[in-house]
Amino acid sequence: MKKRSLFLGTALLLVLSVVLAACGGGAGGGSSDGEGNKDVDFIGIATGGTGGTYYPLGGTFAKIIQDEAGIKSTASTSGASAENMASIKDGKTEIAFTQTDIASYASEGTEMFSDNKVENARGIATLYPETIQIVTTKDSGIKSVEDLKGKVVSVGEAGSGTLLNAKQILEIHGIKLEDLEARNLSFDDSTTGIQDGTIDAAFITSGTPTGAVEGLAATEDIAIVPVEKSKIDELIEKYPYYAEDEIPAGTYSKVEGATPTVAVRAMLVTNADISEDVIYKVTKAIFENTDKITHAKGEVIKAENALKGMGIELHPGAKKYFDEKGISKE
Repeated sequence: MKKRSLFLGTALLLVLSVVLAACGGGAGGGSSDGEGNKDVDFIGIATGGTGGTYYPLGGTFAKIIQDEAGIKSTASTSGASAENMASIKDGKTEIAFTQTDIASYASEGTEMFSDNKVENARGIATLYPETIQIVTTKDSGIKSVEDLKGKVVSVGEAGSGTLLNAKQILEIHGIKLEDLEARNLSFDDSTTGIQDGTIDAAFITSGTPTGAVEGLAATEDIAIVPVEKSKIDELIEKYPYYAEDEIPAGTYSKVEGATPTVAVRAMLVTNADISEDVIYKVTKAIFENTDKITHAKGEVIKAENALKGMGIELHPGAKKYFDEKGISKE
């Protein structure tokens, strides 16, 4: 009787292990072709905080993917660029928003990824300029980057792309984080802090107009601190993934005149293991339905610009789509 019970127990464990192995895989489930190319029946999109641009865009993309590619999809909030690259590495999400500079750091194993290189990330497309906005109020007395010395300044959440942008811009101006009373806050907390007077200014790297800044401008007379042309040139020479940019007049309430600054680019990344067919369908769905993007950035999300600033390897599915359109990396 004991031998029979032991045999039945062993057999049950074997069956259970086979079932679990068959159900295993990444966050989206699905099947593999045996060569690591996984078809998924669900796509999770890691975005950013609710006050930025990634989150509303991610929701729109999820709907387009579901409606046009027939793959169930949903967007979720996250700590944005750096956290999203880690999620791709760990297989916690299928697609993620990130900045082009952060994607490069992750793939190269530099900066915050020096001990956590991300080798399985592949590019889908770059989307739009991620503008570095140094936000304050008109009565703060802050009119230049140099004026930030000694002030209480939000420089972005710990480990974020915004934090690195802040460090690099300050560096070009001869300023260290130690020269400020630096705070590591989200976009929403940054603008709340400016509104209630607990911080003087905030670095915000996001597509414009940014929801959190629009909300602040509705209640306060805000100002955007310019970056001088000579400093822009110096920054780009040292860090080539930056580009000259400006925040047009009228982007935010009561902000008159265009503000010179710099930008990186927002992009979509995915896991190398996801099949060519799935990412081809996703890429095609997004870029052939840009008229359905409700956010203002939808106007600049175009297939012909989608490989600009692409600093990591392109996923084969995305490459197939752009090859069909005659679009290649510059």
